[in-house]
Amino acid sequence: MDQAGGSTSRPRRALPSRRARLRPRRLRALVPLLVLVVAGFLYAQPIARYAETRRDLGARASEVAELRVQKAQLEARLERSTSLVALSREARRLGLVRPDEQLFIVKGITAWRRTGGTVSTDGGS
Repeated sequence: MDQAGGSTSRPRRALPSRRARLRPRRLRALVPLLVLVVAGFLYAQPIARYAETRRDLGARASEVAELRVQKAQLEARLERSTSLVALSREARRLGLVRPDEQLFIVKGITAWRRTGGTVSTDGGS
């Protein structure tokens, strides 16, 4: 077993140090952690977009509810304005007259209102 005896034994390999033996274990423990970190990094942006889309959806839903209320109000207003009385009132507000009526244009109303709305009795001049 010694060199002088002529035996051909293999030289003994030195055992790896404790530190060297722990390296593969640590690496095997870190691989799943690294996979989780990478997966989290890859999913972060889609998850953020999903949350933003949900917030936008809530805002749009409230906007749709407001528009439905407004539509109902406008439909009710339309129902009221299709009556003959309402149409006649709106036409007069616009200055329209019926074919058998005569249009009179009165000037000086603002000056008359400034005087307190009294009728002059001086004979019409």
